[in-house]
Amino acid sequence: MNDGKKKALIVVDVQNDFCPGGSLAVAHGDEVVAPLNNLIKEFLDRREPVYKTRDWHPAQTKHFAAYGGTWPVHCVQGTQGAAFHPDLSDDPRITIISKGIDESADGYSGFDGTNLADLLREEGVKEVWVGGLATDYCVKHTVLDAMKEGFGRS
Repeated sequence: MNDGKKKALIVVDVQNDFCPGGSLAVAHGDEVVAPLNNLIKEFLDRREPVYKTRDWHPAQTKHFAAYGGTWPVHCVQGTQGAAFHPDLSDDPRITIISKGIDESADGYSGFDGTNLADLLREEGVKEVWVGGLATDYCVKHTVLDAMKEGFGRS
């Protein structure tokens, strides 16, 4: 994996509400934890940055169906549903990126309304690896935005 380009790992939304039993569960979502923990260890062992994104919604937001949005209530700030899966690495070297706070952005991507792109550039990152939940929304949009921001493979 060492081609001279500094890489970063972005772990997207591996939170209780997106895992089995959560309010917006992805089937078998908890099965991503072990492989992601392996990647987290590899990146940290190489002293490459790791970021974990999280949905971090206020209790009342236009994202929720009850307030005109699409989604059921999920990942409300400070709740157990918004907590990361208990088996996901919580190494203190991991930077947490909170998204879904800004009413003007969808908050699907780890880049929406956050300083993630700036942090990656400050670290000298040229390429990102992305994994997490859910591939049809948050992972997909994070990958697409990473490419738009210039962090794709070349």
